[in-house]
Amino acid sequence: MRIPSRGRGEEGKEQWTLVPENVDDLWHLSHVLEPGDRVGGDTTRRIQRNDENLRDTGGQREHLVVTLQLEDIEFARFANRLRAGGEIISCSREDELGHYHTLNVEPHDEIVVTKKFAPDQRERIEAAEEAAQNADVAVATIEEGEAHIHTVAQYGTEERFSRTATTGKGEYAQPRTELFAELASALARMDVDAIILAGPGFTKQDAQDYIQSNYPAIADQLTVVDTAAVGDRGVHEVLKRGAVDEVQTQTRISAEAELIDQLMEGIATGEKVAYGIDEVAEAAEFGAVADLLVVDDRLREERRGAGEWSTDVDTVLENVEQQGGSVTVLSGEFDPGQRLRNLGGIAALLRYRLQ
Repeated sequence: MRIPSRGRGEEGKEQWTLVPENVDDLWHLSHVLEPGDRVGGDTTRRIQRNDENLRDTGGQREHLVVTLQLEDIEFARFANRLRAGGEIISCSREDELGHYHTLNVEPHDEIVVTKKFAPDQRERIEAAEEAAQNADVAVATIEEGEAHIHTVAQYGTEERFSRTATTGKGEYAQPRTELFAELASALARMDVDAIILAGPGFTKQDAQDYIQSNYPAIADQLTVVDTAAVGDRGVHEVLKRGAVDEVQTQTRISAEAELIDQLMEGIATGEKVAYGIDEVAEAAEFGAVADLLVVDDRLREERRGAGEWSTDVDTVLENVEQQGGSVTVLSGEFDPGQRLRNLGGIAALLRYRLQ
């Protein structure tokens, strides 16, 4: 994320110019923008002709500069765009004022956002700005007869390659080198800065030797890590062990996995934790919260007034921050956030037990 400018807007709001640089940044924006915010940018809109002397062709698209009062925000992950819809409140054509329009925000599009940023929202955008300096990482996991590649993104992990094949002896077995070749070829086509090669046993070392001999251009990107599993479980092991952190300065998912593991351990052993809005709100009032954990989509839902919590979530966040606690908004796209959602969407690591 790039932040070309920051300033003051009307009614005590802030006005930031933002340029999302990748799909991760669009995902961050989807959790920061809310109904009532104002978003401006360049767009095209179909304009109906009103000239009686010209045949109406159903409208022609014209370039416009608009500002919307947001009503709907949708992250279209697989289309690599953010759809921000609302009423046009400012426009380079005055006759379009009051109409409904949707801005399709894609990577490298500049938008102007005017809103009252909550502290966690401001931190999220600033963290996305810092993350632009981090390496892109692929995690390849392999064992005998099976190989996978996942990319690590700030909204979670995504499987990009998967092959299973019988290797060794037998009528239908294929040489191990064929599996290595498919894996290496897939890695060579990916635009990443670092590759972690992981898995159980010695197969990964043999795969590394193959890559060094046949794909020297990507061999220097490799870091080899031992894991007990491959696929999704193998990637989770890599994240927990901090292997991604060595090549990616800040890995959001790794931090979330560590926090949620601490929470689950505390629940299992009866240590200093709280979960559910009522318990967490009480702990926040007493200044007992060291680390507050909340799922991003649940936080957004509550702020929009569509949730079920009886306590205002921003009051809880403010209590925690005023007492020196930290707030972590977990991605609902990744396993730690999904596990937290099952506990009510909000939890806390405490300084001391309340009871």
